[in-house]
Amino acid sequence: MEELVVIGNGMVGHRLVEALRDRDTAGHWHITVVGEEPRTAYDRVALSTYFDGATAQDLSLGELRGPRVDVHVAEQATTIDRAARTVTTTSGRVLPYDRLVLATGSTPFVPPVPGHDLPGCHVYRTIEDLDAITASASGARTGVVIGGGLLGLEAANALRLLGLQAHVVELAPHLMPAQIDEGAGALLRNLITDLGVHVHTHTASTAVEPGPDGRAARLLLDNGDHLDTDLVVFSVGIRPRDDLARTSDLKTGERGGIVIDDTCTTSDAHIHAIGEAAHHRGTVYGLIAPGNAMAEVVADRLVGGNATFTGADTSTKLKLLGVDVASFGDAHGRTPGALDVVVNDAASGRYAKLVLSDDATTLLGGVLVGDASAYATLRPLVGSPLPGDPLALITPDGEALGADALPDTAQICSCNAVTKGDITHAIECGSHDVAELKSCTKAGTSCGSCVPMLKQILTQAGITQSKALCEHFTQSRAELLEIVRATGTTTFSALIDAHGTGHGCDICKPAVASILASLGGGHILDGETATLQDTNDRYLANLQRNGTYSVVPRIPGGEITPDKLIVIGEVARDFDLYTKITGGQRIDLFGARLEQLPTIWQRLVEAGFESGHAYGKSLRTVKSCVGTTWCRYGVQDSVGLAIRLEERYRGLRSPHKLKSAVSGCARECAEARGKDFGIIATDTGWNLYVGGNGGFTPRHAQLLAADLDEDTLIRYIDRFLMFYIRTADRLQRTAPWIESLDGGLDHLREVVVNDSLGIAHELETAMARHVDTYTDEWAAVLNDPDKLARFVSFANAPTTPDPTISFTTTRDQPVPGPLNLGMPTPRTHQQESTR
Repeated sequence: MEELVVIGNGMVGHRLVEALRDRDTAGHWHITVVGEEPRTAYDRVALSTYFDGATAQDLSLGELRGPRVDVHVAEQATTIDRAARTVTTTSGRVLPYDRLVLATGSTPFVPPVPGHDLPGCHVYRTIEDLDAITASASGARTGVVIGGGLLGLEAANALRLLGLQAHVVELAPHLMPAQIDEGAGALLRNLITDLGVHVHTHTASTAVEPGPDGRAARLLLDNGDHLDTDLVVFSVGIRPRDDLARTSDLKTGERGGIVIDDTCTTSDAHIHAIGEAAHHRGTVYGLIAPGNAMAEVVADRLVGGNATFTGADTSTKLKLLGVDVASFGDAHGRTPGALDVVVNDAASGRYAKLVLSDDATTLLGGVLVGDASAYATLRPLVGSPLPGDPLALITPDGEALGADALPDTAQICSCNAVTKGDITHAIECGSHDVAELKSCTKAGTSCGSCVPMLKQILTQAGITQSKALCEHFTQSRAELLEIVRATGTTTFSALIDAHGTGHGCDICKPAVASILASLGGGHILDGETATLQDTNDRYLANLQRNGTYSVVPRIPGGEITPDKLIVIGEVARDFDLYTKITGGQRIDLFGARLEQLPTIWQRLVEAGFESGHAYGKSLRTVKSCVGTTWCRYGVQDSVGLAIRLEERYRGLRSPHKLKSAVSGCARECAEARGKDFGIIATDTGWNLYVGGNGGFTPRHAQLLAADLDEDTLIRYIDRFLMFYIRTADRLQRTAPWIESLDGGLDHLREVVVNDSLGIAHELETAMARHVDTYTDEWAAVLNDPDKLARFVSFANAPTTPDPTISFTTTRDQPVPGPLNLGMPTPRTHQQESTR
């Protein structure tokens, strides 16, 4: 038996050991792993989930157990004796080897700016680093991340999750310069700025200055500005861990990294290097996919194979602060003669670029921001002829490519080099769900971006797919709703303990909160429910780009008295709020600070207003024209019906937001057919249309029933809405929900109009219960001191306004102004409100 020593117990070292054990069926190799971290290998790609509830155990890749594997943690290799073929560790252990693999990874680069080593300065690399950041964040208010790349943006999100106001300082002209181009970077900046992260591009850090306590307190910038901060996170790049190689006289690259050939062998035939420590053909790869590919090559070579590493796909799909970002192939168009096809829709938060060959026939690469749904099908086509018009491939209403458009040689999982042919073969051999495909092929086990394509291939093979809500619940949203109804469950904790696994995620937590709310689970801020919601729901107002909130009182049907208009005007004047009439016939008041919200609500509630639910997945508005009240063409009272409907369905929680409208005649001034449920008057009653919406893909509503009297109309709407709430997927709008039904609109008509399932009475009863139990959420907060206590910017200074919020004047109204970057801020704990 020969001895293999692996220095490094990260993801790539772990992958090497697993790959070798799979191949070494004869038991030829004994493996010893040396890792300097205090734990065995964990998923560093998912490191940021540590701030979202994941534990170290959740991130663990599992123990490397077996009679031929020894793992030593919290131990560092200090010396390699190439002549004696031994490795010496910090514990004095001397390990002989026949082959040695250096999987030492990389270290974060910290620029040598003055003050970089002050207390409160951190890097973002290990679980211990994250624990240190968490400790520094206790009692802190503001944090700055130096570096606007992938890890920098993940670090900024971590600071948000810890309750800090986050700043990102990036030297390049735009964010993520290594992965995306300037146009995509500009859109990404806008999207994450809207989430409350302050971005400073084309800006260098010149020094970190200490405060009176000796901790980092101020970051100086090269433009003369500064940022007051409580902690600093450096995330400006990595450096290969090649120190052992250098002291052992192995060949290294000019800019670092252990030089390897196509067999991943160093300048010593008995030593290999893989992962971020390796330098191959002039490149040091900082992604997991190339490291895994190197690990597979070395494992193959150790059992007598002839595999080679000739380079790797650096394509990647990410979700950064909730924003989808993807790049693949020659994303920057560096190929001579390359052509660009770009769709830049800033209004919809979407950027897409394809890079084509000089004859526009071959796909070379691309960038997607905001909507990366096309990544799974476009990336495998890199280097292949385009299957259609390139512009149509990246427009919302263009050609949707499926797995059937891909050849068997197309690489579905770039992290693990798995092709469509590999997956098809696995399916033919009995792998009939995503979990089995992952186990068999390793596709989808790293970054996970190829999982949607795995589902497509399974579906095209005629295999029914799981409708699991997420990895924590095997049930669909509709099934979970029925479980909650049947069991009377009232908390997320109880539901996941009884019917799920783990701790939940940003998919299932809001979905379950919506289910509990739709079944009458109490006030939205009661108990555990408040922590499951997005920021807007937690504070019953819409968070705006400068950290303030907008307030939208309900104005049913758009009808309002002069006295109520005067109150809105007085509130806007007294609190210096920006006012705008919305497309749904309501008045939006912008610029309210968190601590001002209850006082504003008090004034509005006393005048007879209530929450307009602009912040929730619920009914927003029922828009109306003036109908027979004023219009000479009107044939029915559209205003009266709109008010009746809005007051009936106000506060109704649903899988997605709902909008409605009532038009008093066929001229359709209220645009009812663009709504989730729209009503158009006829000479003999009302026509009910369903399934319309705006958004990325606008839809016209379709006629469900015609010439209805008002009571029948409302019964049908009751049934329609409750059936939608009980059966739709999370965040599924009514239009795609109807399309997903077996039988589509015809089936819906049978259920709603003809009661084909025999549930009409139950649906109507559920709606009646909602109507009877509705209470205004603003008023409920005003009457509850515990809830009111949440509405402060600073826990120990409740009346202190956020000093970073400023305004300027445009068209005689206040609008967000520049940040008060230089203003000193108190070292007080800022609540979750600024996330």
